[in-house]
Order: sequence, then structure tokens, then C-alpha cells
Amino acid sequence: MEPRTLPDAAAHPIRPAKLAHVVLRVADLPRSRAWYLSVLQGWPAFDNEMLCFLTYDDEHHRIGLIGRPELAAADDGAVGLEHLAFTYPTLDALLATFRRLKAAGILPYWTINHGPTVSLYYKDPDGNRVELQYDVFTASADLDAFFASGAYEENFMGILFDPEALIARYEAGEPLAALTARPPLPPGKTPWDMHVA
Repeated sequence: MEPRTLPDAAAHPIRPAKLAHVVLRVADLPRSRAWYLSVLQGWPAFDNEMLCFLTYDDEHHRIGLIGRPELAAADDGAVGLEHLAFTYPTLDALLATFRRLKAAGILPYWTINHGPTVSLYYKDPDGNRVELQYDVFTASADLDAFFASGAYEENFMGILFDPEALIARYEAGEPLAALTARPPLPPGKTPWDMHVA
């Protein structure tokens, strides 16, 4: 056998290769399974009456659901997970997903152009928040320039938008840069006026 030496993690940072998955405790496993499979257009990698590991890509599971009907619902007024976020490769993929979910009766509670992202926020059957987003900036230098401009400091929340109006503008052929540009705050409004819980 050839001897090996571990890398010096104190001298050179060793970072994870990726965020692999999130596991949630859910009150009604069949209901939550159906919701996540529908929203993410995924499939179960493993599934039984107690848990479901589901994925939508080459990762063995992205979301784990553990059925725990005896547990109390999460308290919005307590510390814990704020939301999960999933990125779509194009704005039209995000908007088409909005349309598909709306037809299935799944509506976002918050639609906002944060500046760096155009985002749709949903609540799963247990009230966990799920963000579906499109990254506006394709290059990190462009995102850095947006932050350096002071635009995010001035409005750290974003601007509310109507997804149906954005779809109409998209289908009319408006340029992508115009569709994703974040408008300024309306007069007399603060970033917190753009927040929906």
C-alpha cells in the first residue's frame, strides 16, 4: 500500500463541492410529496410511507421529506430556516413555471424583482417558503457592479411586480434587459413596503 497524507486544512481552506440537499419534517407526507414533485417537476429517488427523497437532476436527492404528523407547525415568529431557493436557467422558464403552477392552483404569495434576481415566493403545505428565481446577472462582475452602485443598499428588498404583466411584456417581445431591470422605489415608499410575509 502507498501511504497517503491528508491535505492541511488549516493552511488551505477546504470548501464543500456543493449544497447537496435539504430535509424537511412535514405534517402530511403525501400532500408535501405531491406539492414538491409538482413544483419542482421532480421524481422520487426513494419513497415509502415515512419518507420521500426526491430530485429533479443528477443529484440522488435534493429534497428529503420526513413524515412527522405528531409535530406542531413551525412558528413564523421563531428562528429557523427562512426559505429554500431554486434557480431557473432562463426568465421564460421561470415565467412558464409560474403559469403551470397557477393552472394547478399553486400561487406565489410574493413576487419581487430583487435586482440580482426576479423571484417568485411560494409556501409549501407546511408553510415553508420556497423561492423560484431567475438570476439577472450572468457574470459575477456585473453583480459586483450592481452592489457597488449603491442600488442594493438603497433598496435591499426589491420592487413588487405582477407576473401576468411581466409575461405579457415578455410575449410582446420586450428586451430581456428591460424585463429584468429593477425599477426605482415608488415615491414615499421604503424597502419594507415591498415586503410580503
